[in-house]
Amino acid sequence: QVQLVESGGGSVQAGGSLRLSCVASSSSVCMGWFRQAPGKEREAVASIYRSGTSTYYVDSVKGRFTISQDNDKNTVYLQMNSLKPEDTAMYYCAADLEANFCASPSRPPQSYNYWGQGTQVTVSS
Repeated sequence: QVQLVESGGGSVQAGGSLRLSCVASSSSVCMGWFRQAPGKEREAVASIYRSGTSTYYVDSVKGRFTISQDNDKNTVYLQMNSLKPEDTAMYYCAADLEANFCASPSRPPQSYNYWGQGTQVTVSS
């Protein structure tokens, strides 16, 4: 069982930055950030393979968000720059011990076994 605790959400104006953190109780092979806005499906934002050799970003955040990790601390980060109102959502950290399709758009949310409680990000125009 892996427990995940997110932090770093908040309210910012468009163009601002936030850094989300997710601390895991133990190491995982694949970690990702997902978001869900009211009335919308949960979508993958970014993911990373433990080795750090592979990352994935949804097109809408490429060039603005960066996923990184500190394996010694079992922590994954999501640096979010140039935030837009459409980035407003609850952001969730997810982790799994399965490596298949990690850091790939093919890996669906339901393939992750461990989830955090979420942290709210609100971007005002």
